[in-house]
Amino acid sequence: MFLSYLKSRLAVIVALAAFAAIFALIFSLYELPTEAVLYASLLCAALGAGVFAFGFARWRRRCRTLELLRRSITVSAEGLPEPRERAEELYQELIRLLSDERARLDAASDRERRDAADYYAMWAHQIKTPIAAMHLILQQTSAREKGALSAELFRIEQYVGMVLSYQRLEGEGSDFLLRRRRLDEVVRGCVRKYAQMFILKKLPLDFEETGLEVLTDEKWLAFVIEQLLSNALKYTSSGGIRIYAEGRALVVEDTGIGIAPEDLPRLGERGFTGCNGREDKKSTGLGLYLSRRVCEKLGHRLELESEPGRGTRAKILFADTNSLYE
Repeated sequence: MFLSYLKSRLAVIVALAAFAAIFALIFSLYELPTEAVLYASLLCAALGAGVFAFGFARWRRRCRTLELLRRSITVSAEGLPEPRERAEELYQELIRLLSDERARLDAASDRERRDAADYYAMWAHQIKTPIAAMHLILQQTSAREKGALSAELFRIEQYVGMVLSYQRLEGEGSDFLLRRRRLDEVVRGCVRKYAQMFILKKLPLDFEETGLEVLTDEKWLAFVIEQLLSNALKYTSSGGIRIYAEGRALVVEDTGIGIAPEDLPRLGERGFTGCNGREDKKSTGLGLYLSRRVCEKLGHRLELESEPGRGTRAKILFADTNSLYE
């Protein structure tokens, strides 16, 4: 800190040294006694050292005040030390203007976020009415047309559920509730939900019981498994889908079109759809993005392994529940 102060006052120190040299030169030209020169020099040096020490003490206090503010900064101009000169006053005024602009932008962003959340909530509530009406109409539809219409209605319900999940996940609150759950019970619920889709696509499902007990939120874990099943069904036209355990990981494996190697590292980024998404114009990439976010919040890990034309393996890795309680 002392060296920093010296550097900040280097111009003044050099000027004082030059003044002292000028006085010494003039005293020597007029052949004044050496004792007078030394005495005057010592008095000036003592006075300069006192002024220098006083200035250093004030400068150090200001630096410590700013350091404390830096450690507890909350995007506010409050608490800044009083400016000592016009330049500092202008700098602090600039900081206050930036702070006010930041507060204005934050308030506008919060308003837009609340408005968007209210809109999505209203939209999701209103769309439930036509969905319920479509269910009633389907009950009066011929069996021949009923299967295809039921499948499309199921997709609509899934997309509505995804929007609501996105809203809850990106919101300020959280409804995560971690408990020990039997993994097989969660998987069976997801499989029952998608049973009709398996029948319509004539794809076999091989579910091997895992026997695992995991610490998770049943509702959000089911959301992730459903997204993996949805993707497997979407991109698999022949072969089948397997669900099994691999250590403490749940694997959802399909024999679909697979994923390009260059797309694997980016799958799960917001809005990224990859080569498959460019071919399927309706793909948004939102399902995998939400699945990764949910796994992160639950303490799980989602991994994808794939080879184009040979299918995809999606793995949800769970922590050892015993180690969590040790």
